[in-house]
Amino acid sequence: MFGPGSFSIWHWLIVLAVVVLLFGGGGKISKIMGDFGSGLKAFKKGVKEEETAEGETKRKLETDRLASESTEKETVKG
Repeated sequence: MFGPGSFSIWHWLIVLAVVVLLFGGGGKISKIMGDFGSGLKAFKKGVKEEETAEGETKRKLETDRLASESTEKETVKG
């Protein structure tokens, strides 16, 4: 009933992948997870830096706009 032909190729590939990960050597899973964690931290840092740079750009544009408005008002009064 449960012979080798009863499972599809995908079932066997998944089983093979699990066996390779488990018996492929000591620390491979922890190394993979460590690499994943490092990549996630780098991604979060990049997103945060991008948001900070975007906020600084908006503040600079607002400051420039306010400065030009005050200059225009002084020009009109003077």
